[in-house]
Amino acid sequence: MDLDRLKQIIDWMATQPLHELELAEGEWSVHLVKSGGVTTSAASQRVPAASFVPPATAKAAETRHILTAPFFGVVHLAPVPGGPAFVTPGQAVKAGQTLCVVEAMKVFNTVEADHDATVAEILVASGAEVMAGQPLMRLNPLQE
Repeated sequence: MDLDRLKQIIDWMATQPLHELELAEGEWSVHLVKSGGVTTSAASQRVPAASFVPPATAKAAETRHILTAPFFGVVHLAPVPGGPAFVTPGQAVKAGQTLCVVEAMKVFNTVEADHDATVAEILVASGAEVMAGQPLMRLNPLQE
């Protein structure tokens, strides 16, 4: 299974209400499980009594955290329209730091980092409507 294809499947699963998914493609099978908003994976080649996690997949599962929307609303990536963003890709953030705001019914709710990390990628545009559980950002935990 192509690792880019696996990434697409993981990204798709993160937006779905599924908790667990198992797929088989060619000689590969993959078992994905969502835990706390993060999708992790284990892959195995269909060979008798042999299974392993490919290094790139294992590293992605260990080092990537997908920050998801807590509920339906409009995401704001800056404190004021046209102002500087709360965070930018590549920026280091501390636990408790505001990463964005989700507005629902005229109530602005902050979304904060739950651990020290680096912002790897912002997956939504400011002003976009987001669904509960939709990926907002990818974070890489800081190495200790």
